Amino acid sequence: MASCLVPALLLLLLLGSRSSVAPNPCVDAADACTADERCHRLRTAYVVQCLGHAAPGGCPRARCRRALRHFFARGPPALTHALLFCPCGGPACAERRRQTFVPSCAFSGPGRAPPSCLGPLDACEHSRICRPRLLAFQVSCATTASNPDGCLQDQAPSCLRAYAGLVGTAITPNYVDNASARVEPWCDCRASGNRREECEVFRGLFTRNRCLDSAIQTFDGGWPPILRNQLDSHQDPGQSLLQVHTLLPPAKVSSADVPLEGSSLLSMLLVLALQSLF
Repeated sequence: MASCLVPALLLLLLLGSRSSVAPNPCVDAADACTADERCHRLRTAYVVQCLGHAAPGGCPRARCRRALRHFFARGPPALTHALLFCPCGGPACAERRRQTFVPSCAFSGPGRAPPSCLGPLDACEHSRICRPRLLAFQVSCATTASNPDGCLQDQAPSCLRAYAGLVGTAITPNYVDNASARVEPWCDCRASGNRREECEVFRGLFTRNRCLDSAIQTFDGGWPPILRNQLDSHQDPGQSLLQVHTLLPPAKVSSADVPLEGSSLLSMLLVLALQSLF
């Protein structure tokens, strides 16, 4: 029965909660998303997909990642980016941030050890979805020594948008632990053979990127206005956070995309909890 409760517990982690005494910006971000109909619907959709079962011990990774791409492309940027980049001062908050998009399905593989980065990189380069997003990330998060933050002028918002665009692709990155804000794809370069240098260059786009690190810190500086507007939107149910404050312009969405339908996260939690009893 304990193993059956794992999905329900993970849904509890994804849901906002005001029961914690210590401030938790990631909980505030989850509450703000829940209060916004569009953000809540799209978030419910990816949680349902990513917690599904394709086979014993597996998950429907393709459907999970597609739902994640829809979330970041169609959701209100001020809310989706608040979930992805919420600033944390402790391990509880950081762990919640790391679990934001169900990494057991969307991020890491079935084994304990990560695979070589060459596999995801090759898959990305042959993907019409992933390849242009990786190129956009390389351009938007390019580092320079001429600026203190390591970014080209005014590139921090573009860098964050490009990073978010990689979530749900073959090279989906995520926070590596709950003790830092370090991010990277689920891979390493130990088994890369004579392509070791190429592998390290790719991995360094995430692990040795001053512009990306600085962009996340820049978002941290914009967090207090997001929280103030979140409180305002709770006081006025007819006004969403997107309407009063948008940190980042919305990403472009293909007209071929079909709207995702989603149910309440709380309803799904109750269903999963009841299923675990049988």
